[in-house]
Amino acid sequence: MPEQSPVSRPTLEAVAARAGVSRATASRVVNGGEGVRKPLVDKVLQAVEELGYVPNHAARTLVTRRTGAVAVVIAEPEIRIFSDPFFSQQIRGISKELTAHDTQLVLLLVEGPGDFDRIARYLSGGHVDGALAFSLHTHDPLPTITRQAGIPAVYGGRPSWTAAPGDQAVPYVDADNRGGARLAVRYLRDLGRERIAHICGPPDQTSAVDRFDGYRDVLLDVDPTLIADGSFTVESGARAMAELLERRPDLDAVFAANDLMASGALRVLRERGIAVPDRVALVGFDDMDSVAEETDPPLTTVNQDIEGQGRLMARLLLRGLDRDRTGAEAPQSVITPTTLVRRASA
Repeated sequence: MPEQSPVSRPTLEAVAARAGVSRATASRVVNGGEGVRKPLVDKVLQAVEELGYVPNHAARTLVTRRTGAVAVVIAEPEIRIFSDPFFSQQIRGISKELTAHDTQLVLLLVEGPGDFDRIARYLSGGHVDGALAFSLHTHDPLPTITRQAGIPAVYGGRPSWTAAPGDQAVPYVDADNRGGARLAVRYLRDLGRERIAHICGPPDQTSAVDRFDGYRDVLLDVDPTLIADGSFTVESGARAMAELLERRPDLDAVFAANDLMASGALRVLRERGIAVPDRVALVGFDDMDSVAEETDPPLTTVNQDIEGQGRLMARLLLRGLDRDRTGAEAPQSVITPTTLVRRASA
């Protein structure tokens, strides 16, 4: 059987010939360069589409000094990431923004402390143009790793790390966690609830700290028996609710620091025959549709635009990468607003 010759790929020279321009002009257009008049840009792009030309990635990298890829680093183990819809919503936002700018997403997960060395080697190896990191804990070395790798980074969540002095100036995107918590607790108080408990998130993450502070802003003289620790999971919310009921069976409201813990708390309340919201009103935080609208009763919660925050993170990073070309100012951190969404649980 005769060998089939491979189908030849259209070349940049063919694009230039079809568009009636020089190879150098075609190269500038294809590789995102400036200084080409719009009519010529349109001709080159039309030739690219007609010929089905695909730029050579290695050659493009040499011209632009960009890999066209961004690392998304999540400081959580795989089981947490794929069981918590918060992460899928934020990744979806990041992916949409990167895709719109023809940039690849490389996902890096942290299963344990040993993974930080692997991530450091990868980020230092010239594989990506920058990094987006979220769900960081106070002592995570990721800020130091990205700084030593010499790549720009944008963080999800207000920074509090101590491992990298001077890195507090890096841009980040976060929700108004403290303000949102105040909204939730004031609402419960305005309902006439007098013994409002709080299920906290992990104390080494700023979102949990800020939400706890918002709770204390409204209830100035907090009874410690009305506070229980959680870890942003359904199971931790259930455990915390059981502890609260043991200590304070007279509680009449609960503010949980995220929707997953609120759903765990609701499960325990139902198992014990405690009517929600008649006897105990319940409010969560996040407003994730897959959780808040599926609980019985549907969950009153604080909305934050999780997907929008992912898009903002990617947008800030891409803007920073383009600074040398555009002369734009350094990207600034963004705090997105939160709102209370009233449903049947409170």
